[in-house]
Amino acid sequence: MTDMQNPQKNGKLPLVLFVDDNADFLEEIRFVLLSNSICEIVTLTDSSQVLAELGKGIYATLFLDWIMPGVSGADLLPVITQKFPNIPVIIMTGVRDVETVVSCMKQGAMDYITKPLDSSRLISSINNAFKILELSNLNQQLQNYLLGDPIAQPDIFKDILTHSEKMLSIFKLVETIAPSRYPVLITGETGVGKELIAHAVHKASGLHGGFTPLNVAGIDAQMFEDTLFGHKRGAFTGANELRQGLIDKAQGGTLFLDEIGDLAPESQIKLLRLLQENEYYRLGSDVLLKSNARIIVASNRDFKKLVAEGSFREDLYHRICYHKLHIPPLRERREDILPLVDHYINAAAKGMGKNPPRVATELRWLLEEYDYPGNVRELINMVSSAVVVNKSGLLAQSDFPDLAVKSKTMIEAGIRAANSQYSLHVVFPAFPSMVQIEKLMLEEALKLTGGKKGPAADLLGVCRQTVRKKLEFQGIAPAIKHHNP
Repeated sequence: MTDMQNPQKNGKLPLVLFVDDNADFLEEIRFVLLSNSICEIVTLTDSSQVLAELGKGIYATLFLDWIMPGVSGADLLPVITQKFPNIPVIIMTGVRDVETVVSCMKQGAMDYITKPLDSSRLISSINNAFKILELSNLNQQLQNYLLGDPIAQPDIFKDILTHSEKMLSIFKLVETIAPSRYPVLITGETGVGKELIAHAVHKASGLHGGFTPLNVAGIDAQMFEDTLFGHKRGAFTGANELRQGLIDKAQGGTLFLDEIGDLAPESQIKLLRLLQENEYYRLGSDVLLKSNARIIVASNRDFKKLVAEGSFREDLYHRICYHKLHIPPLRERREDILPLVDHYINAAAKGMGKNPPRVATELRWLLEEYDYPGNVRELINMVSSAVVVNKSGLLAQSDFPDLAVKSKTMIEAGIRAANSQYSLHVVFPAFPSMVQIEKLMLEEALKLTGGKKGPAADLLGVCRQTVRKKLEFQGIAPAIKHHNP
């Protein structure tokens, strides 16, 4: 992919080719577009040169006149769409009949505009072409990844410890969208590491500016505007000097807005203008300023619900989620739990200047089965606290109060079941061992799910890997092997 095929790459303006036999008309277009600073343009009045010019591979979009002397747009369009299928083509025509429009679209044109050109329509058409081109490029990169391409820049993700295929897929998507300058929405529960992913997007993007974070939760409209956009001296009582604002600090880099779902309605309007126009005013100033910062936002909120309730603007939502990344909770990637436990045990012990304690075997099982409602952040806090209080050098269940509560609840549930009318003695002639109960539960779950391990794991409240291990231990894996998905 060339730089010109990727609009907004490294801050360069994309190059657009305009072809029309009317030189004055082309000069008028040049003036309109250069004054709006959305692209660089090359113009041709000789349609016979179009194919050679496109062969240079430097153009992001082509605007082609439909009726020209010699080789017309109608003659060129089928050839262009065959030889250069990735270049969006917009037809310019003075003919306003439906038949012409249909003919253009059937032959592969992305859009058409009628003469005389309306400047707003022209700019809108160019922006739409850039978006379609970028999506096409992203799709191609994703297809390459699906065919086995490895992560190109693993160092970017070195701060995120994972063995999860779900997370590795997100890393590939991060690399795919990194060259884009459109907004990114990162969703996921509290504590899953949304800011780490935002950092990774920034590092992968190659932007020269810094990463500037702002948590917007609980910030009222004036504080948000002042913090983000800054203020002019004398804008309000106490404004004794000019304040630049974080958007100025983020120039050439990334602005990360966390907890965006909690943004006040008045602030949403200000942010929408920034995203639409890349423009803003400081408080108390009438000087229009430009921003080239990339915007990444994050939230643990349900935006469909927020929009339906009227607490979040629908137009703003569509602006912020041009690219969307959803980070799965820790309970959906349990293969990461024990490596994270070991990592943060070592980190906590190193911070205290002590040897890292060992982990009891039964504790490892409990740690892997715990659901972590607070996700990685909760795991870090639990492990760090346990390392601090531990004196024996062996971490046990007593060092993890939350796990102890879960274990006690499980035992109490078992006692209640034994004392109920559905006593285990109805099923077993003598009081069963845990191995017998496990075997019964596994067999019943597999019967209900037709031998499928994934759904059986969901019924049992454990991960698929645990079911597989238990089946191997119980020696019943071969019996259900033919049922596996």
